[in-house]
Amino acid sequence: MKPIVQISLDLTNIDEALETAALALRAGVDWLEAGTPLILAEGLHGVRALRKAFPNTPIVADLKTMDGGYLEAEMMAKAGATHVVVMARAHAETVKCVVKAGKDFGCKVMGDNMICEDMVAGAKWLEDLGCDYIIHHIGYDERRGIAAAGHRMPSPLDKLREVVQAVKIPVQAVGGLSLEQAIQCPKYGAPLVVLGAPLTIDADAFKTADGNLEASLRLICEAVHAQDVPAFL
Repeated sequence: MKPIVQISLDLTNIDEALETAALALRAGVDWLEAGTPLILAEGLHGVRALRKAFPNTPIVADLKTMDGGYLEAEMMAKAGATHVVVMARAHAETVKCVVKAGKDFGCKVMGDNMICEDMVAGAKWLEDLGCDYIIHHIGYDERRGIAAAGHRMPSPLDKLREVVQAVKIPVQAVGGLSLEQAIQCPKYGAPLVVLGAPLTIDADAFKTADGNLEASLRLICEAVHAQDVPAFL
């Protein structure tokens, strides 16, 4: 399959999210993500605004669902999300509820293995419960806390090949990747490339070093789309 580029709109108001989304799509981005900050700030309104502005673009709602799985997935699907995120640290029944809602409302489910003691086993568990995609994720606080204690900051690349080999569904890697590392993800067998904080100097302003986010995104999209990933069963 051809790799997919997803941009995480980790912004806190709808206008900035719409402006950045339009720029990203012009540059060649395939999927939009209503990041957790946007969902916290604007909720369903943010997802509805993205769907209205971009009626044919896949939209990932990064809910990080831990409970109330069916209702959360239903609400986001009805607002226009095509993908929702449930956490591996949730109860199995919550994951099952999100998967059921996904089937009922035509929404794909992405299972996030953040904070799993065994990241590979967590990914396989999510697949077994019916998730459509795996997010292999090292959390922001986890990375920074470990680094602040003087230890090597963990990377999702550390276990990415093992996760990819353990499941038969597409995988994306998230958490502290540089742009160069993100572009390399398809070579690990992970076709869903997420762009977000690594592009930014100021995460609140969503600016690149030279201020030309669109040109930078275009080059990244071209590099990612030029690769191939073995088809998934």
